[in-house]
Amino acid sequence: MPTRSRAAHPDGLRPGNDSAESPVSWFGSPDMQDTVPWTEPVPLGDLPPSQAKAGPNPTERAQTPRATPASRAKDPNDALASFFRIYRAFLTARVALATVLLGLVAGTWVLGNQPPLWMLLMTGGYAAGTLAMWAWPSQRRPGPPERPTLGSRQAALTIGLDLASFALLHYLTGSALNSQALLVLPVLMASVLMPRVMALGVAAAATLSLLAAAWAQSADNLGMTTLMTQAGLNGFGLFVIAVLASELATRLAREERSARGSLEMARQQAQLNRLVIEEMSEGVMVVDRQGMVRTANPSARRLLSPQGLIPPQSFQLRGMPAWQPLVKAVEQAMGNPLQAEDGQEIKLRFDDQSQRELRLRVRFTKGREGRTREDMCVMLLEDLRVVRARQRQDKLAAMGRMSAGIAHEIRNPLAAIAQANALLAEDAATPTQQKLTQMVTDNVARLKHIIDDILTVAPGVRPPAPALDPIEAIVATCNEWRSTQGLPSGEHSLLDIDVSACQQAPTYPHLKVRFEPDHLQRVLVNLLDNALRYNSGQPGAILVTLRWLPSATGPGLLMLSVSNDGDAVSSDTERSLFEPFFSTRSRGTGLGLYISRELCERHGASIDYRLHPASVRHRNEFFVSMPVEAPPQPLSAA
Repeated sequence: MPTRSRAAHPDGLRPGNDSAESPVSWFGSPDMQDTVPWTEPVPLGDLPPSQAKAGPNPTERAQTPRATPASRAKDPNDALASFFRIYRAFLTARVALATVLLGLVAGTWVLGNQPPLWMLLMTGGYAAGTLAMWAWPSQRRPGPPERPTLGSRQAALTIGLDLASFALLHYLTGSALNSQALLVLPVLMASVLMPRVMALGVAAAATLSLLAAAWAQSADNLGMTTLMTQAGLNGFGLFVIAVLASELATRLAREERSARGSLEMARQQAQLNRLVIEEMSEGVMVVDRQGMVRTANPSARRLLSPQGLIPPQSFQLRGMPAWQPLVKAVEQAMGNPLQAEDGQEIKLRFDDQSQRELRLRVRFTKGREGRTREDMCVMLLEDLRVVRARQRQDKLAAMGRMSAGIAHEIRNPLAAIAQANALLAEDAATPTQQKLTQMVTDNVARLKHIIDDILTVAPGVRPPAPALDPIEAIVATCNEWRSTQGLPSGEHSLLDIDVSACQQAPTYPHLKVRFEPDHLQRVLVNLLDNALRYNSGQPGAILVTLRWLPSATGPGLLMLSVSNDGDAVSSDTERSLFEPFFSTRSRGTGLGLYISRELCERHGASIDYRLHPASVRHRNEFFVSMPVEAPPQPLSAA
């Protein structure tokens, strides 16, 4: 019958078994709501040699109930370490006790009182047995994590040896040496390292040995009464020690298991918090009074750099001119914590003349009533362009479906107006009448164009986009646009195309992106029309580039860039570039860039604008980032 360790299952209860064979704690079971599920280990000494070497059967392991996440990590190893430390402490105590007994016998010999030969042999043999058990290699290292328990062989070589040796010593010495107290060690060891039933069994065996020695040592009936009474009282004391030690070991093991579960839950909570912070689109930084950034998530490190990411190590905000607004914000927040949480807008100007507007909020971990001094603060950073885009999306979301419905309703009377105007144009005889009908025709065409634009970005379920060759599609669209606009080609061409940077892609020349061909053509034509409108007119004033960029996930990104050498876009205009119905032209609809952004987002791409320094010719750059389609995996042979 397998035994169980108190550390592994201190209550002596089997899961799901409430029978009388497995009694609960005698002093009442504490609250178990904070403990974690466990699986009953099998003692190493009770396994067959083949299973002891090979480990538990995989089938049996699969049938074992799975522990909760709080008990999976490090629970078996921690329980094994606690049990092994206690077990080694008892082995050391046995060696110390054997040394004391051997020293007493040797001291008696030195003082001239020659002890009997059997005492020398018994103490010497007990000392040799305890020392061998303590130094044996298999007893100096923990066993398999699945079995933190005292096996039957270990119990026989420790508790059984102590019980037999001390009982025999008490029987042979009689009243000459009071050795009854030595029986406390095996009883205490059984109470801590074995189930309560086994501990009570060891206490009962020790009590019977005391009663048997008292009966054998009594010379007459009068002496028997005294010896039996004394043996009974000592036996009762052994039972009390067994029950108390077992209960204390039960509660200690339960508290340790609960603490391990709470620690693992805290670790999981910390990992969850770290994962959430790492995946947040909002920048999070922890900054101290000296301006040292203790930690920052990827979003914050991306916002503090004009391109790419800042290294994840700690860094100092002071000394960098671009980060001076952040340093001032930290100083103001530390000086006046109550007003720091209101939030503010700051602008970072980098060395390449680019700039980024951020929304900054500061939070503190206040003490009681906010009286304690704050040494660190949490800074929350957001890109104002993203904030404004989100606000625009919130406003436009409510208008989307309504606009689509209105556009459908306008289309029918607009067709009737166009038809009626065509009939009037047939009867127009004077130049004035022809001019009026032509004005109606032009404005009807304009209204139709606006309705088509609105319906293009209207929400709805659409089939997945096909995978197309971006190099071929972009070059063909640019050549067609140049021909439509009547622009020359060659060295004096206004438009230059550069796709050589795509050769760095691992999948070149088989690059693919998921995009509707018509939608990609419309986005590119909108950007080209915008560049044609605001360029200098010099050869090569418009530059279209396509380059491959590596990414953390997937086969990378393709960046389509349309740049021109016109005047720089003002900051006020830049804020409203992608807003609907915003245009710097009197006849413009203001939907070109807005529709381009909606089409890009529909295909998992993104579009943005950046202004380069004055030293760069093509300062105004609109760029579209498209994820590269992963190449199909080859079918492996069966």
